[in-house]
Amino acid sequence: MTNLIKYVIPTVLTLQINHSFLSLSALPDNQDLRILYVLLDGIGDLPNPNLNGQTPLEAAKTPNIDTLAKNGKMGQVISVGEGISPQSDIAVFNMLGYDFQGKEYVGRGIVEIIGCGVEFRDGDLALRGNFATLDRNKIIDRRAGRDIVKQEAIHICAFLEDNVKFDDPDVSVKITPTISHRVIIKFRHNKKYLSDKITNTDPAYGKLNGIGIAKTDVESMVVQESKSEDNSESSILSAKIVNEFTRKSISLLKEHPINLKRISNNKKPMNVILLRDAGNSIPSLQPINEKYGISTSCLVDMPVEIGIAKMLGMALFCSEKIDDYTQKGKEVAEILNSYNLVYVHIKGPDEYGHDGDALGKKSNIELIDENFFGMFLKSANKPYVVVISGDHSTPCIKKSHTDDPIPLLVSGNGIKSDGSQGFTESWGRTGSIGTLKGSEVISNVLKMIRTQKEKG
Repeated sequence: MTNLIKYVIPTVLTLQINHSFLSLSALPDNQDLRILYVLLDGIGDLPNPNLNGQTPLEAAKTPNIDTLAKNGKMGQVISVGEGISPQSDIAVFNMLGYDFQGKEYVGRGIVEIIGCGVEFRDGDLALRGNFATLDRNKIIDRRAGRDIVKQEAIHICAFLEDNVKFDDPDVSVKITPTISHRVIIKFRHNKKYLSDKITNTDPAYGKLNGIGIAKTDVESMVVQESKSEDNSESSILSAKIVNEFTRKSISLLKEHPINLKRISNNKKPMNVILLRDAGNSIPSLQPINEKYGISTSCLVDMPVEIGIAKMLGMALFCSEKIDDYTQKGKEVAEILNSYNLVYVHIKGPDEYGHDGDALGKKSNIELIDENFFGMFLKSANKPYVVVISGDHSTPCIKKSHTDDPIPLLVSGNGIKSDGSQGFTESWGRTGSIGTLKGSEVISNVLKMIRTQKEKG
C-alpha cells in the first residue's frame, strides 16, 4: 500500500481478524472477483421545491455515475425495513448482510466504543452522544453548529470527567470525543452490572429492539428523561446514572470558559450532551469473509463505520481526510487489487440532508461523481463490478433519516444493461433488479456476477 493509505488493525482484535481472514490464495474460484461497494451516506431524497421538483440526485450532473448506470442495472433498497427510519449503524449492518431479525441489536453506543478502541467490559454502559445547544431548556441545535474543533471537545470531555461527581462513589464516566459534535460515553459501576434497557435523552431518536430509529415528528425538542424499559433494578440504576450525568453536566457547562468564548464569537455553545442507543455487551458475529466466502476490506472514516468493520473482521483502511474524494478514489482502486470486495462509506450527502440544504447536497453529489468516481474509473486496472447505494435516505425537506427506498446500481464486468440512464430514485423504481432488503444486496450481487460468468 502507498503511504497515502493508513493501514489499521487494532491490537485487541488482531487474532480475531487474522482468524477470520481468507486470503485470495485460499479462494481460487474468486481470483478475478473485484467488487467496489460504495454506500453514499443519506443519498436518498424526495422531490424538492428548490430543485424544481427534482431530487438532488436527479438535479446533479454526474457523468461518471451516469456512464455506470447506462452500462448496468438499477433497483432500489429498503435498508432495514418498511416503517423504520434507521440510523447509519444498523443500516450499514443490513447493507453488509446482517439484519438482526429476531435478535436484540447491540446498540450504536457499543459499535462506536469498539470503533474508538475504548476499553470496555460487559456490564459497562456505552452510549453515543451529541454535543448540542440548549437555550432555556429548549434544544436549538442538536449538533452545536457543526463547528466544534477537536481541542474544544477534548477540553470539555476531560473537564466533565473530572468534575461530574456522582452520588454513588462506585460510578465513573469515561467521555471520548470523536469527530465534530460526536462523543462516546461509558458509564461503569464498580460493583453492579448496568443495563441497556433504558430510553434516550436525545428527543430525535427512539429505540426498537435496540435499534436506533430517527423520529420525524418530534413535537417538543427538549432533553428527555431517561427511563427504565423493564423496571429491573439494573435498568432503573442505569437510567438514574444517565439522568444524574445529564443534569450535572448541563450545570457545569453553562458557564464553562469554552462556551462563553463560543458565545462571544457568535457560535452556539456546546452545553448539553444528548445520549442515545445504550449497549452493555459486545456481541459475537459471523465474520463477513466466512459469510460470503470472499476476502473483504473497507475504506471508512467514522467511529461507527470502523466499529462495524472491526466487529465483522474486515481488513480496515482509513483515509487521512474524510472529504478528500480524489484521494479516496485512488485508494480504493489500489485496495481493490488485493481483495475481492472493498466497501467504502462516503460522508457528505447526509449532512446536507440534515441541514435541509438541497442545493448543497446536489453540489456534494457532483463533487463525489467528479472526484471519487472519476478518479476510481481512471485508476482501476483490473476488471471490476461497481455497486452504488446508500445506508438510508435523508430527504432535505424532512431534515431527518426516513424509510424511503434508496437507489441501487450494479455495473461493470459482465453485467448487462437494463436500459437505465442514471443513478436516481426514479430509475431505481423501474430498474430490473427490483426492490431488495439491505441484507440481500451483497448475496444478490454475487449471484448476479456468477450467473453472468456461467453464461459466458
